[in-house]
Amino acid sequence: MNRPTALWVSPVSSLAGVARHVLDVAQVGIPGWRMVVSCPSGPLADRLREMDVEVVDLPVETGTAVRSLRATIQQLGPDIVHSHLAKADFLATMASVGTGVKLVSTEHTIPTDRFMYHSNRASAVTMETAHRLRLTRFSRVIAVSAATEREMRRQWHTKVPITVILNGVDRPATLPSREPGLRLLSLARLSKEKNISATIRAFEHITREHPEATLTVAGTGEEDTSLKTLAHRLGLDDKVSFPGFADPDEAMASHDVIMQPSKSDNCSYALLDAVARGMGVAASPIGGNPEILPPRCIAEADDVEALAKVAIRQGLHLGNRPALTDAIPTVAGMTEGISEVYREIVG
Repeated sequence: MNRPTALWVSPVSSLAGVARHVLDVAQVGIPGWRMVVSCPSGPLADRLREMDVEVVDLPVETGTAVRSLRATIQQLGPDIVHSHLAKADFLATMASVGTGVKLVSTEHTIPTDRFMYHSNRASAVTMETAHRLRLTRFSRVIAVSAATEREMRRQWHTKVPITVILNGVDRPATLPSREPGLRLLSLARLSKEKNISATIRAFEHITREHPEATLTVAGTGEEDTSLKTLAHRLGLDDKVSFPGFADPDEAMASHDVIMQPSKSDNCSYALLDAVARGMGVAASPIGGNPEILPPRCIAEADDVEALAKVAIRQGLHLGNRPALTDAIPTVAGMTEGISEVYREIVG
């Protein structure tokens, strides 16, 4: 019996961000469904092909991408087109006109601050209106946290049914052995919304009481120079390292606490992985963080003294570190949730 087809559309070619979600789902599979991915040429497409996942190239230029995606829809005849990130949502909306295919979107990130990615109110309102209108074409939206659902309804006033499915993470067969320590880690894009400057300022507070502490700021981005300047100004050159890209598994294995006082997070894979690996966590209460972390792991994004205290307790007292709850699904549990959404839509 032929399985129904879900065409996943991702506008990114790198292995960062939404690619983790795509790869996890592709690895496990969507129960009862054939998964085909349309994405630009690059590392994500290469990795998917190595996994024997069907991949269709998606051009980067919008006009060409719409025509290409429409041709793919007409050729494959998928039962579902499942798009990820705003660009893919708009592409799917335009490319599917007249095809009758059912549309599903997963909303991975929507900041509580509606002006975070907009220079003025007019720009924000225009984009919110565009999101509200394009979602009228969708049969269902999947939100990666309850906070994401709330913001979609608050900012976009969407009436489309929303299903919350948290990002899934598998539990290691054996929890890594951990010792108390203050080897601190930031593992995120070096961008304004990740608020890494607060991590560095909090670390300066930590070093006053614990001069043995170290901080690794792993990642790349537009804030690289300003963050290095801040560390130098605070006299932390010998305690803070900026290695650029770092392998997440290796970085988490060699550090004690991950610090993430972000101003925009929804269901952070970095935090989920850190918890699964027995790390301490010091994070902001933004987005879905309170859904995956206990209060003892949370401090306000710009309260650097509180953030420092959380990090110290998480580093030195193993009993304070968080654990994955049953509310956080495994990857297979996540894909089963996606399959259930599909079944509800197509019958």
